Amino acid sequence: MSRIVPFASLSKSDLYIDAVYEGGEGLINEPLSKILPGVGNQGGFRAAGRGQDKKFIVLYTSGEDKDWPDTLDLNTGRFVYFGDNKSPGHELHDTQRGGNAILRRVFELLHSSNRQSIPPFFVFKKYPTPASARSVQFKGLAVPGFPGLPATSDLVAVWKTTQGQRFQNYRAVFTVLDVPTVPRAWLAALATDSEPYFTAAPSAWRDWIASGRYRPLASESTTVIRSAEQQRPESTEKLAILKTVYEHFARAPIAFEAFAARVFQMHDSRVIIDAITRGSVDGGRDAIGRYLLGLGDDPVYAEFSLEAKCYRPEIDGLKGITVGVEEVSRLISRIRHRQFGILVTTSVVARQAYQEVREDRHPILFFSGKDITDILVASGFNTPDLVRELLNREFPVTAGVQ
Repeated sequence: MSRIVPFASLSKSDLYIDAVYEGGEGLINEPLSKILPGVGNQGGFRAAGRGQDKKFIVLYTSGEDKDWPDTLDLNTGRFVYFGDNKSPGHELHDTQRGGNAILRRVFELLHSSNRQSIPPFFVFKKYPTPASARSVQFKGLAVPGFPGLPATSDLVAVWKTTQGQRFQNYRAVFTVLDVPTVPRAWLAALATDSEPYFTAAPSAWRDWIASGRYRPLASESTTVIRSAEQQRPESTEKLAILKTVYEHFARAPIAFEAFAARVFQMHDSRVIIDAITRGSVDGGRDAIGRYLLGLGDDPVYAEFSLEAKCYRPEIDGLKGITVGVEEVSRLISRIRHRQFGILVTTSVVARQAYQEVREDRHPILFFSGKDITDILVASGFNTPDLVRELLNREFPVTAGVQ
């Protein structure tokens, strides 16, 4: 259970990883401005200090924006945060709170090795409690960039389309450092620019400032078995996208194979699809391919087999058809030594099948209806109309094809 810090103690408390900090009544008693005076009480970007060089910055995420899904990978400490130009009508950096301008400035400093001018970032997530709907959870002390990630990939302007209008927003990658506790003495020094600003800082942050060496807060995960609900789209817009996909291929499920392979490619540019197969030709595998592990001019590949199941998802009040043990066992039997398997479905994978794969450590990846919609949205196909246009253009279906 997470540590709970009551509202009365916010201004005196250290910051503990995953601790929950309770808010008070009304916006004036929003907790972040009490924990870190000077950051304000609204918005995703909350910077302390005037001018270009900030004292410190809070990155706040509600975790509820499905079009701009901020994500923290607990296994690696990699934090992906989207900027604040989330609706059309403005230039990339012309935002009310200047969050995207802050991102541009910070990553310019990173790429020029001017780390001493980069402020610390404190990541918080919305975490309602019985005491206050405004409570937040501290997710960590972060710095821009990630180990091994090139400068061309850590801050990227991505395009989105909303109601027929195109616009850009930043996708920024941070590293949450291995700092279990941020001491109050350092927070006070940051706020006042006092002498112990550097000496009171956590060692992982000082090390990064001095050498650029990242020490991520990484944690080994336990066996993860997603529930059926976790495998379904979480918004009405994404459910409509999934319905569009399913209805397009329902007349000819065999045509779904090529689309499933494309979805896997959209997910990761290192995926190479060698062939879309037929059951009678290649033992029932719907696609075969390779995953690039090595360098482009000295490649090492891991081969994979992909199966696609265009099963009815839970839509329009009708119960969906789940992928069960039989289908998963068939895929397991078809992957050879040193291969891995991919199963892509418009529906969900049954718990028993999911559990057997994870507990027996079979090298199988599952892409459910939720994953398909997430990948499409992240690739710019974020409305049913855009998805329908893609399907009609690149995956046309002829009625009666089986």
